[in-house]
Amino acid sequence: MLESKMKWVLHKVENIPEIELPFSNVIKRMLVKRGINTTEKANQFLHASLDDLHDPFLFTDMEIAVQRIRKAIEHNEDILIFGDYDADGVTSTTVLVKTLRQLGANVHYYIPNRFTEGYGPNEDAFMEAHKAGIDLIITVDTGIAAPNEARLAKQLGVDLIITDHHEEQDEIPEALAIIHPRLSESYPFDYLAGVGVAFKLAHALLGELPEELLALAAIGTVADLVPLKDENRIIVRKGLEVLKNTNDAGLKALKTIGKIDDQVTEESIGFIIGPRLNAVGRLQDATLAVDLLLEDDDFIAADMAQEIDELNKKRQKIVSNLVEEAVDEIESKFANDKVILIAREGWNPGVLGIVASRIVNQYHRPTIVLGIDPEKGEAKGSARSIPAYDIFNNGMKLRHLFLQFGGHAQAAGMTVAVDQIDELRQALNEQAKELLTEEDFQPVLEVEDEISWDEIDFNFPRQLTHLAPYGMGNEKPYFQLNGLTLIEARKIGAKKNHVKISALNGAEKIDMVGFQIGDVADYLSPGSLIDVVGEIEINEWNGQQKLQLKLKDIRCLETQVFDYRGKKLEYLNLPKDAIAISFKGDISHIDLKVLDYTKVKNNLSEYIQDYSKIVFVDLPNTLEDLEEILKIKLFKNVYACFQNEDDQFFTSRPSREHFKSLYKTLTQHKIISERQKSQLAQAKGWHIKQLEFMLQVFFELNFVTMKNGDIQLNSNVEQQPLTNSKTYNEQLQKIEVEKTLFYSTYDELKRWFMENMQPQSKEGEVVHGL
Repeated sequence: MLESKMKWVLHKVENIPEIELPFSNVIKRMLVKRGINTTEKANQFLHASLDDLHDPFLFTDMEIAVQRIRKAIEHNEDILIFGDYDADGVTSTTVLVKTLRQLGANVHYYIPNRFTEGYGPNEDAFMEAHKAGIDLIITVDTGIAAPNEARLAKQLGVDLIITDHHEEQDEIPEALAIIHPRLSESYPFDYLAGVGVAFKLAHALLGELPEELLALAAIGTVADLVPLKDENRIIVRKGLEVLKNTNDAGLKALKTIGKIDDQVTEESIGFIIGPRLNAVGRLQDATLAVDLLLEDDDFIAADMAQEIDELNKKRQKIVSNLVEEAVDEIESKFANDKVILIAREGWNPGVLGIVASRIVNQYHRPTIVLGIDPEKGEAKGSARSIPAYDIFNNGMKLRHLFLQFGGHAQAAGMTVAVDQIDELRQALNEQAKELLTEEDFQPVLEVEDEISWDEIDFNFPRQLTHLAPYGMGNEKPYFQLNGLTLIEARKIGAKKNHVKISALNGAEKIDMVGFQIGDVADYLSPGSLIDVVGEIEINEWNGQQKLQLKLKDIRCLETQVFDYRGKKLEYLNLPKDAIAISFKGDISHIDLKVLDYTKVKNNLSEYIQDYSKIVFVDLPNTLEDLEEILKIKLFKNVYACFQNEDDQFFTSRPSREHFKSLYKTLTQHKIISERQKSQLAQAKGWHIKQLEFMLQVFFELNFVTMKNGDIQLNSNVEQQPLTNSKTYNEQLQKIEVEKTLFYSTYDELKRWFMENMQPQSKEGEVVHGL
């Protein structure tokens, strides 16, 4: 057996909807799960138009905001865009700066420094803006958690417009206008990113939809991991088209440095553009990122993009080092915590969100990672969580233990007093103990559909692109195929950390590749039935195309028999959590716990009951010995490492005719001396071992006596069957053991093991079926 690494959650639709489109039934079932069950709805979803975007004036305070901004432009007032240092904040800032410049405004922008100012508006920055003559501050992607700064702005006589999408807290800031999806009852969509809200304000100000800004809106939307449905889906889908053909110097430079060709997808943003824009604010002032997106000169933009790329490489190295340090600390101090909270001096707060994400991926537990500032006595950092634990709502219940706190259900940022860290850790773990079950800590793999391979063809991967962009709320589809017969699983790659698998679906061969899961090859044996989950794609090699499954996870629900017969034990990659059995008592040449069967056979159940994997390092004396072991429990994996140095099957298998011939020779000669044995064996064409075996059988049956090495036939001997000889019976048993366990085919060997575990196996299958 091989258990899946994740818990598979299958979202299956039994009925195929009446959708009249040239798509496979799998695609139609996908549409139903997205709430689309008619041809009209399907066309609207698949061919969404910019005309389907909502009216920006549905925001409660949009009219107030637009009128105030237009007044500022008309009176030459100075406007400050107050942004944030992540990709969403940077693109939000750029969208409004470009829009206001187009309208002729005196516009400036300000991105707070992550390290010296932290997240969101702060009083010092507002004071400086007032001193600089700023009349109107517009926040983008921030501000909803800044009631104190809003009060200060009012006291200073500076009008404040807040545009944000983050979780609102207990006190809503008192501002001239607040443009926030969830705080506008009349606005029909709650999940815009910060840049989506800024884009709406730009649309309202310009009086027409600014298509040229859609690429920026798409970047911020994808990078901020908001649900890609409704308006966000349209923004990203259309924004990717703009990004593909953009003439914007900054965006072109980012595409060039990231080696993005004409195939621009949401993954181009998520894995290439977004991380680079985020890297700037993680390591320094984020102004460089905004400057790049505002730059018109191609050569200057290329230099800026190169600088940003170098920062991203530096960020990657820092993250790698911090993750290693964090894992060491977890293993040594907090390995059993349900919520991981680690803090250390010298950790860069700018990258701790990424570090927290990596730790969640590894341990699948809510994680907070803090960098300690010893001078201030404060620790600042980020949290990431698992689906079962809302880090924002649960954090808000412990708000008194934070100096600052804000975020979403799965991510948050915070500042904590150093002397409160231990108390916070304890409180979080006590809270999680009440809320979470062991099942909540298992990674979840959302499975789009269980399919049959004959439901898809070469058009299927292309059809999938019509449902893109994929992301939060419109997850990339992973498909489950069951009951495939494994042909081969082998490790590939320089580090052998990937796997190439081939299997049969009926008579059709399916090729699969899995990245970073090469270890599964050690736990799969040919002929086993496997279930797999993965992405369906087209693999092109040497001009030939074929369908391929890119593996996400794999499992085998049946007992597997691994055929390692005759192989040197020291070269085998045997599981460390297995128990080994030796029938010959040789327990010195294997790095596992090995039991000497002859010493423990009477209490064997006590020794092996807790093990699910068993290794047999040599052949048993009888099949019954092995059968008794297999009756104890259903083993998940059986490793047949039988060695056969004393071969009986081929070298010592005399027939009854051999015995008759030897008896006849003895009656003729009466005595055979020791020195005549080899001559006799040679004359008869026997192996010397065969002759010695037959003589031993005759001795046990009292047919002969042995004196000084000479063999003498006894007279007047009562005839007996050969089976009355202990040696003869043992040899027959050894031959049967070798025939069954060593010289059988793999299919015969596996069948024998399964038949002898059959009662337990049937019971296991029923339990799984439940």
